[in-house]
Amino acid sequence: MVKLGINIDHVATLRQARRAVEPDPVIAAGICEMAGADGITVHLREDRRHIQDRDVQVLRKTIKTKLNLEMAAVEDIARIAVQIKPDSVCLVPERRQELTTEGGLDIISAVKEIEAVIKKLKAGGISVSVFVDPDIKQIEAAAAAGADCVELHTGKYAEAFAKTAQLSGDALNEFKRLEAAGSAARELELLLNAGHGLDYRNVGNIVKIPGMFELNIGFSIIARSVFVGLEQAVREMKTLITD
Repeated sequence: MVKLGINIDHVATLRQARRAVEPDPVIAAGICEMAGADGITVHLREDRRHIQDRDVQVLRKTIKTKLNLEMAAVEDIARIAVQIKPDSVCLVPERRQELTTEGGLDIISAVKEIEAVIKKLKAGGISVSVFVDPDIKQIEAAAAAGADCVELHTGKYAEAFAKTAQLSGDALNEFKRLEAAGSAARELELLLNAGHGLDYRNVGNIVKIPGMFELNIGFSIIARSVFVGLEQAVREMKTLITD
């Protein structure tokens, strides 16, 4: 059964819009867990645009499932991760100007730096994933750098699917790339996750990729929660990926 990790960054985005204390992502995490989430994901960005250090510290103490920390492959955040000890870390690319993560991590071009961060995190007892495009060479580089898991970037698939609402044309081509990447990950004995742009319409295909372990989904669930409530939004997604 594919697991569901909920990214609650955008609960913090709403809070930070007014520099207020509500809505509290810690409370959101509890609701998600009670609704059936298998884990909670947060991205501690270098610019702290949404999730704050305090959020991660309190989440570590309160989460009953699994805490997955997304972070750039930089020393300052790695030091925080080793102190807080999330269950897993996912290394992602990060640019100050971007609205959201725009693509996978280019491991090949920065292999020494990424390998050093992975080594530091694993020495701290933390399982490490890398967020990559469905590119077999990047997946091979992830394995060589010591990653335990790859999380496939599904953004291009999601964008293509949104244009036709069916698995054809560009969407089908992108899905085939994801399938091939998943196969490469399995051959290298890497755990296989996926995320980015997944929603209630396009997630069903991704669940069918052989060996898929976990999907990390945030924006679409938080957006739907505005209309139906967070608990219902999580339950609906959980049903879609487990039925």
